[in-house]
Amino acid sequence: MSRFWGPHSRFASLIVVAVFILDQASKAGVLFGLDLLGREQIHLLPFFDFVMVWNRGISYGLFEQSDETGRWLLTIFMLVAAALLWLWAARAGTRLLALSLALIIGGALGNALDRIIYGAVADFARLFWGEASWYVFNLADAAIVAGVALLLYDSLFGDHGKTRNR
Repeated sequence: MSRFWGPHSRFASLIVVAVFILDQASKAGVLFGLDLLGREQIHLLPFFDFVMVWNRGISYGLFEQSDETGRWLLTIFMLVAAALLWLWAARAGTRLLALSLALIIGGALGNALDRIIYGAVADFARLFWGEASWYVFNLADAAIVAGVALLLYDSLFGDHGKTRNR
């Protein structure tokens, strides 16, 4: 049991569920509430639009899959990765590490559900400045990026019980 549940597992599971629910709610709200599927784009701010993009690959559209085999292989990969990250989170010694892994897991599960339901990940948020445009993403993607950033921060600056030279 301790392999699957650790000192920060309750906290991590709350974060995973919160990210997953917020991601799915935001996608449903934009796709069906704002009817983004029936519109080209929705201008919100001088630097932010909603634009519908179906991502059949992974981050930035890498490894795009055009057939059902690729779709299901990516889905299985995401679910296995989430399970392995959960094993790591269960052993996390700090809340920061548990938080970073939970953000990644919640985002991966949100995008995996999209792939199961729609056959692709629903991306819709576009940041831009003038002619420069960042890629189109969703809340799950933002959670994954934040989780990776926190994971890097924790690995570089986190207190892991090591004595530091002063």
